[in-house]
Amino acid sequence: MKGNDIDLERLEALLREFQGKKWGLIPLLQKVQETFGYVPPVAIEPIAEALDLFPSQVQGVITFYAGFSLEPKGKYVVRVCRGTACHVRGSRSILRLMRKELGLEEGETSEDYRFTLETVACLGACFLAPTMMVNQTYYGKLSPAKVTSVLDQYRKD
Repeated sequence: MKGNDIDLERLEALLREFQGKKWGLIPLLQKVQETFGYVPPVAIEPIAEALDLFPSQVQGVITFYAGFSLEPKGKYVVRVCRGTACHVRGSRSILRLMRKELGLEEGETSEDYRFTLETVACLGACFLAPTMMVNQTYYGKLSPAKVTSVLDQYRKD
């Protein structure tokens, strides 16, 4: 699913929805990413044309916001919090376990595109420290056993 092999008809349908609406750049990028799992680099120019923007403006927004990716990510994006509360409560060992369990380093995606491992500065759930997210689901008060159990849920799917 990398590069030029995206469904251009699906992209064109999204572009029609936002045609000429410069204000719609971020919602359009969100829909593109939701549809394809990332913002394909080949989509930058058509997005710019549809919204009457320069490709560099589109690229700038994509690279500025951590929520957008120009690379395909796994079906399950696992984010481990590295904030102060999580750090104090053991997130470093949780991250070490995640690396071992998934066989990935931070920022890597498994070859089968099942998992992507990321770290974030804060997930905003300090009261649940240490915390991680899988896609949009939070998991807190993590222990090694709980991490393994959570990952096993997603391995089965």
